[in-house]
Amino acid sequence: MKSVVAIQHIAFENLGSFEAVLSEQGYAVQYLPAWSANLAAQVQALAPDLLVVLGGPIGVYEDTIYPFLRQEMALLKQRLNDGLPTLGICLGAQLMAAALGAEVYASGAKEIGWAPLTLSAAGQDAPLRFLSNDLSGEPLNVLHWHGDTFTLPAGAVHLASTAVCRNQAFSYGAHALGLQFHPEAQGGQIEHWLVGHACEIAGAKVDVAALRRDPHRHGAALQEQARRFFSAWLARAVQ
Repeated sequence: MKSVVAIQHIAFENLGSFEAVLSEQGYAVQYLPAWSANLAAQVQALAPDLLVVLGGPIGVYEDTIYPFLRQEMALLKQRLNDGLPTLGICLGAQLMAAALGAEVYASGAKEIGWAPLTLSAAGQDAPLRFLSNDLSGEPLNVLHWHGDTFTLPAGAVHLASTAVCRNQAFSYGAHALGLQFHPEAQGGQIEHWLVGHACEIAGAKVDVAALRRDPHRHGAALQEQARRFFSAWLARAVQ
């Protein structure tokens, strides 16, 4: 049986709709808290076919406050150097970028809510193309929830952007992908996000009513296309 280890920073930010795809394809899933003792040794012992680093409401540059970020970056640096299948989402993508030598910093603007991606030519030729449009051909809105961004790592390929954030997605080799946005998000779980990120929402002066309403408008389409995207990427990345 193939296996996945997902590194988690906050309980409600999980594999979401991706977990069903993994289950259908016979993967065993194990979550590890980011602050686990000897994280790299644990992951090495488990030898997962895929490592996923999930999101969270902290910054890569806050490693003095949250020292466990350093062990995550060390783990990612080794795994990326070894060419092993790796997926980073939001904070996970930022940690991947930092592990590859890129700069991660506060962008000065919160991007919280649903908006479409603009794919680069490389993105249009990649599994990410499934996240460009819904099944009717209309632009697909995906969930964004971040205030940090990063420079494109050396050797990485730029895949997607938005008006607020240029580096929304990048690939690194054939087996690694960083996503600033949240394709895994399930609309039915929005209350977890609204409560868990209440302070951030208030500080950014985001309309809670809109955040609650939009998953009903966009969530089903995102979940369907996210499954298609993740299935295609998984088949390509994990041999």
